[in-house]
Amino acid sequence: MPSVLPYRPKQGEIPTSPGVYRFRDAEGRILYVGKAKNLRARLSNYFAPLHTLHERTRRMVTTAASVEWTVVGSDVEALQLEYMWIQEFTPPFNVRYKDDKSYPYMAITLADEAPRVIVTRNRRIRGAKYFGPYPKIWAVHDVIDLMIKVFPIRTCSDSSYKKAMATGRPCFPGQIGRCGGPCSMKVTIDEHRAMVDDFVAFMSGGDQRFARALTARMRESAAAMDYESAAGYRDKLQAIEAVLGKSALVLPDDTDADLFGIAEDELAAAVQHFVVRGGRVRGVRATTIEKELDISGADLVDQVVQRTYGDAAPADIPKQVLVPVLPEDAAELEQWLRDKRGKNVTLQVAQRGGKADLMRTATINAQQALMLHKTRRTSDYVARTQALTDLQEALGLTEAPLRIECYDVSHLSGTNVVASMVVFEDGLPRKDQYRTFGIPETTDDTDSIHQVLTRRLAHLDRPEDRTDAEIASASVDAAIAADGEEVVATVRKRPRFAYPPQLLVVDGGQPQVAAAARALEDSGHTEIALCGIAKRLEEVWLPGEDYPVILPRTSEALYLLQRLRDEAHRFAITHQRKRRGRDITSVLSEVPGLGDARIKALLRHFGSVAALRQAAPEQIAELPGIGPKLAASVHEHLTRG
Repeated sequence: MPSVLPYRPKQGEIPTSPGVYRFRDAEGRILYVGKAKNLRARLSNYFAPLHTLHERTRRMVTTAASVEWTVVGSDVEALQLEYMWIQEFTPPFNVRYKDDKSYPYMAITLADEAPRVIVTRNRRIRGAKYFGPYPKIWAVHDVIDLMIKVFPIRTCSDSSYKKAMATGRPCFPGQIGRCGGPCSMKVTIDEHRAMVDDFVAFMSGGDQRFARALTARMRESAAAMDYESAAGYRDKLQAIEAVLGKSALVLPDDTDADLFGIAEDELAAAVQHFVVRGGRVRGVRATTIEKELDISGADLVDQVVQRTYGDAAPADIPKQVLVPVLPEDAAELEQWLRDKRGKNVTLQVAQRGGKADLMRTATINAQQALMLHKTRRTSDYVARTQALTDLQEALGLTEAPLRIECYDVSHLSGTNVVASMVVFEDGLPRKDQYRTFGIPETTDDTDSIHQVLTRRLAHLDRPEDRTDAEIASASVDAAIAADGEEVVATVRKRPRFAYPPQLLVVDGGQPQVAAAARALEDSGHTEIALCGIAKRLEEVWLPGEDYPVILPRTSEALYLLQRLRDEAHRFAITHQRKRRGRDITSVLSEVPGLGDARIKALLRHFGSVAALRQAAPEQIAELPGIGPKLAASVHEHLTRG
């Protein structure tokens, strides 16, 4: 691999102006489109020494055969041009978006003579006003059922409407009270249009004026002893309150905002888009993003905002856009949104109060969505089969690794060293076969890996692992054979820990893989395949190789290895925390006069073992129930330990 790319332009040739750049391959296909405030500064990052680049960036620049750029007048113009070219050329190395599903919307067909309200997944109805998206289709129907009690607008089909208007007979939904359009023969087209306007106004902001007006009319009717009308207003008022109750009030009534919660790892990201109108969450949209290049969280926010509002109508852009972190070109993004909306738009980070609480909720949902996305890829039968096949081909195995064991080492500043072993069979976790290892003495992670694997491999097919029943059965078989009788073959169940894996995975790079390879060789089990996955670049290392195996970002095999690594890490951390808790509790229990209740109170008050160790006797004595003498004993035991 050349250290300098042959198509690299000279430094002085690249302008320092704002612009948009494009990497092309040998066939002229656009691989990546990006924007920059300073083209020279941005492009120099791509032409740094290849070994310093992220692996996915290195793959892009080495695949490309040329780079070109277009200078524009401002950063905002660069933003617009970048979006248009990404939409037009769909470059393979730009982030790719995939909605988790097609969401249902409530649509008002304003372009019709008598607009109607419908449930649809089609976002391209001419002249329609959309509300949502809604998480479930029944949620849209529930809202419509309540809304038409207050604003009885048309719900019938176009064919029913035309037939009713031609014959002068109400449409069938109108006959049963489910349609309030002109086809019901109860209102004129102009009166119906006024109700439609009220319907849209209410859904756009949960306008409280309708509730106040209905309350006033209900009281007036009751005062005039027109109880039938008062009951009708009461029912409409209850319907309005029910609609407002469909989404929790999270922000002030005048708040119109879009909020984006983002969770990401090295290969993918999940975005939760909360649509807040009139202070209420009116819709939620989940999106999964597949990342090809190594981009920061701020750059990801930039891409998400562009993608969300690139083709949005002005009415769909809110006054506020709340994001977890501001991108570098936040000012230009704001100006771009203002130009599209025709009104002021602010791009902000939610710092405190209700907005920050809602941002935390969106982020939690994004984390769960990302976890679910990864889990589905590894739990689906087709995906699991593909993952095992891809892994077999990538690692050069003779058969698919049906049993995989993954190992991770965890410690706290070199102390409390533990290791975990997790087992996947047929691409699924076998939690009943997970194991943990304590490591009393070790020099570093590689030594820990060698120790753990040596101990584990020693259990493969060991005679002492067989049960007494198996040994007795073996003796009976041997006796029968000695008498010359026909031997009946028996199937003995081996202990689970004695089953050999087809593949061992360690968390780490070349050093950890080399240590694991030594353990396999020392144990005489070189038939077992081995690899390591390095977290920083998601590289897969094989023993004795100078360069890693790079799996495609869409590879099911990479997702399986990631899940193995993450599960081993989680299991090791959980075990270490429990062990640390037991260790400190056992140390404190040796202090005379310190019982379980006081031990729990100490740990709860100081928050951590480290804080308790650093506390002075006077600080410990401040805790109720612990005097100066007992505090001195606690301090002495901890500092001595």
